[in-house]
Amino acid sequence: MFDSGVGGLTVARAVLDQLPGEQLLYIGDTANTPYGPRPVQEVRRLALTIMDELVDSGVKMLVIACNTASAAVLHDARSRYTRGKGVPVVEVIHPAARAAARVTRNGRIGLIATQGTVDSNAYDDALAAVPGVSLFSQACPRFVELAERGVTTGPDVLATAEESLAPVKAADVDTLILGCTHYPLLAGPISYVMGEDVTLVTSSQETAKDVYRELARADLLRAPDAPTPRHEFRATGDPDSFSVLARRFLGPEVGRVNHAEFAPTPRPASNEDPA
Repeated sequence: MFDSGVGGLTVARAVLDQLPGEQLLYIGDTANTPYGPRPVQEVRRLALTIMDELVDSGVKMLVIACNTASAAVLHDARSRYTRGKGVPVVEVIHPAARAAARVTRNGRIGLIATQGTVDSNAYDDALAAVPGVSLFSQACPRFVELAERGVTTGPDVLATAEESLAPVKAADVDTLILGCTHYPLLAGPISYVMGEDVTLVTSSQETAKDVYRELARADLLRAPDAPTPRHEFRATGDPDSFSVLARRFLGPEVGRVNHAEFAPTPRPASNEDPA
């Protein structure tokens, strides 16, 4: 599993709750966070570099716990790893879209996400086949910054939420997709600003269900009598600062955080960029 930083730990928490016997290798690309403002080809290269590392480590499944990366690289990832190497790939966009379509009452769904996710129209595409649904999207880049700093409460957070959420609140949505895995870390102020009649939808629980389905379908579930799982966490940036936030947001499952030595660096994509 990987994310641009700590946000994907919300997905990791749901996966570990639903699949406590599985073993997790998580990479947070904190050296390059946030992904949202980066060009799509740059996000694609960063994501493929990390997924190459994970596959080389021998993982049996890849979870793209980042909306921006999911939008940028899902097609390539499934071609490269699932069809090419037999490694299933699960992402976070379609699970959240399914959940939102299921719970909306008036058909007006809001989306808050990074600029990259909004510009990709990935959620528009995911909801295109659902009749009677309208999507209202808003980029909220400051939420990622706050979450990565571990700032999730206080007057500054509330003021940011008021300003950032005003457009989707004005659209009279009854359902709001938190279209970035960092955003559930700010669910309190987001819910307060949107009001109790607006249902917040995150991808975490639905993504964990998809992980279970794919592992079961491929007969890859870990044996019940396997040794106690030992989870591993790596950060491309400072492992100590990542460790503090990871323990806060995920819990005691986080032991030592190692530095990911390969640390992908952004550079312009070329015509030879592999698919």
